[in-house]
Amino acid sequence: MAEITAALVKELREKSGAGMMDCKKALSENDGNVEASMDWLRTKGLSKAAKKADRVAAEGLVAVASSGTTAVAVEVNAETDFVSRNELFQNLARNAAQAGLAAADVEGVQAAINDEITNLIANIGENMVARRMAKHSVSQGVVSSYIHNAIAPNLGRIAVLVAVESAGDAEALNDMGRKIAMHIAATQPLSLSSDDLDPAAVERERTVLTEKAREEGKPEAMIAKIVDGQISKFQREVVLLEQPFVMNPDQTVKQLIADTAKALGTDVTVTGFTRLALGEGVEKKVDDFAAEVASMMNQG
Repeated sequence: MAEITAALVKELREKSGAGMMDCKKALSENDGNVEASMDWLRTKGLSKAAKKADRVAAEGLVAVASSGTTAVAVEVNAETDFVSRNELFQNLARNAAQAGLAAADVEGVQAAINDEITNLIANIGENMVARRMAKHSVSQGVVSSYIHNAIAPNLGRIAVLVAVESAGDAEALNDMGRKIAMHIAATQPLSLSSDDLDPAAVERERTVLTEKAREEGKPEAMIAKIVDGQISKFQREVVLLEQPFVMNPDQTVKQLIADTAKALGTDVTVTGFTRLALGEGVEKKVDDFAAEVASMMNQG
C-alpha cells in the first residue's frame, strides 16, 4: 500500500476542495492515486459538498437540548429557509444540540456531526455549518429554555437559555425561568446586571447622548448631569434584572425573581442567560443585478 504523505493530502485537497480527513481516507481507499481519489470523493458527494463551502449560510435552525442541570443551544445554518422544513436537516440540528451537551465548544459539535453534515450537504445541495453554541449549567436548580417561532419541538429561529440556581421546587423554578426566557426573546437585553454591561456600550451611548445634548443647545454645564440621567434610563432598558417584566410591567425581572424566592422559601438567583437568534451576525449576500448594472453605468 502506498504511503499517504502530507504532500499527497495537500494536493488532493487543492484539487477537490474536500476536507483533510476526507482526502486522507480517499487516498487510503485508492492506494494513494490522486485521480482515483478524486473520483472516489465525487461518488461520495464530498467534492461537491466542499465547492459549496464558500456560499453564505444564514438560514437554518436553532436547536436546544438538556440533560439534568445543563442545557445547550446550537445554531445550524443552511442557505435557504426551505431547508429548515426538511426532516433530515431537523434531525441534524437535534443531533448537533445533543452533541453540544458533551462538547466543550462549537468545534466539538462540528467534529461530532462532521460525517452527517457532509452527507447532507451532498444530499440536499446546500452549504451547511454548525456556527454557534451556548451552554449553561447550575449546581442545583434548572436551566430553562424557550424556542420562539418553533417549527418543531426544541427547534426554531430564536432560542433562549436561562440558568436558575436554587434549591427550590424544580417545576416552579422552570416555570419562572421559561417566563424570563420569553421576556428575553422579546426584549433582547444586553446583560444580566449593570455590572455585566459592556463598558464600551455604555461609553458609546454616553458619547451619542452628549453630542445630541449639544446639538439641542443644552447648557454645557448641565450636559454631564443630563447625560447621567439618560445613561441610568439606558441601563434600565438593556439590563435584564432592571427591565420591566413583559408579562407584568408593574414589576421588574429582579422583583419577579424575589417574589418567586419568597413563595418557595429559599434563595433564587438567575446566574446567566443566552439568546441565540438565527443568522445573527452573518453578512448575507444580496444579488441585485439591476443595482449592479446601475453602479457600473455610474462609474462608466
